[in-house]
Amino acid sequence: MANTLPPYLEITDNSGNSLIDFLNKSAYSQLFILVDENTKTHCFPLVKNELKAVHTIEIKSGESNKTLAACSKIWQVLTDARADRNAVLINLGGGVIGDMGGFCASTYKRGIDFVNIPTTLLSQVDASIGGKLGVDFGGFKNHIGLFKLPKKVIIDAAFLATLPQNQIRSGFAEILKHACINDVNHLSQLTTIDINNYDWKHLIESSIAIKNAIVESDPFEKGNRKFLNFGHTIGHAVETYFLNNSLPILHGEAVALGMITEGYLSSKLLGLQIEERDKLIEIIDTYFNRINIPENGMKEILNNIEQDKKNEGNSIQAVLLSQLGKAEHSITISKKEIEESLKFYATK
Repeated sequence: MANTLPPYLEITDNSGNSLIDFLNKSAYSQLFILVDENTKTHCFPLVKNELKAVHTIEIKSGESNKTLAACSKIWQVLTDARADRNAVLINLGGGVIGDMGGFCASTYKRGIDFVNIPTTLLSQVDASIGGKLGVDFGGFKNHIGLFKLPKKVIIDAAFLATLPQNQIRSGFAEILKHACINDVNHLSQLTTIDINNYDWKHLIESSIAIKNAIVESDPFEKGNRKFLNFGHTIGHAVETYFLNNSLPILHGEAVALGMITEGYLSSKLLGLQIEERDKLIEIIDTYFNRINIPENGMKEILNNIEQDKKNEGNSIQAVLLSQLGKAEHSITISKKEIEESLKFYATK
């Protein structure tokens, strides 16, 4: 697989100019921009001077607000403004904005175009690529959704200057994941990154290229695209647990936990060498603090895993590593093994 960027994506040093260039080549009847209270304050000023007659839709930030109720508010604004099918929705924000905005655009009047301008490192290297859209439902993450590519993705590392370091760290987890499943040499290079002071542009491009090559080989996640779920089977279940108990953790923090626990299961079930497993753990521990999971949370976490989208029937499926840089998907794991891996995480 050749690692190339998708044709709809542009990495730029001036997101405002890139956006207006795209809009000038189109003939949209109305422009709408979706923001939250943070991106309205810190990010919208970087692009608003290029926009004329734009309708602003503001929602509350955070995973807890990625709901059908929030979607209803977005659809209502579009409806009240009499947006037709030739309107466009510009999603300015992180993964929540991109996921939910894309979902709303793709379902409003059976679909209008949308543009993503991801403003977090996590959304730039992960959510902006591949067209996965959705919202949380019934306490389960991304439970309702669809696949739909944006018309344009504009990535500008300048937005990262608006972020606190925990948000940068969260995005870095996905960069580590891409290296774990695809390129062990790349993983080794990441051990020297100073995430508090780094020029991200090149690393964003290389990480996107890894993900895009996988997505292009399997757009609808029937096979190799499942590799991108490394760290996510257990990670998502833990993330959902904390979200449902009003103690939300960042997605990247959950993925870091997931990579350690699923790294442990990789050694147990696929023969990942202990030395490689411990190298992976050492790298993750360099950047992430361990998460304390209450003993009474285990049952809820295991119940969450039963709702994982990757499951087949009653079989819990995960992506594990046979070696660093090489993953295998659709590996069946048991609740007992998951519980064992979480205990390993808490004590190793």
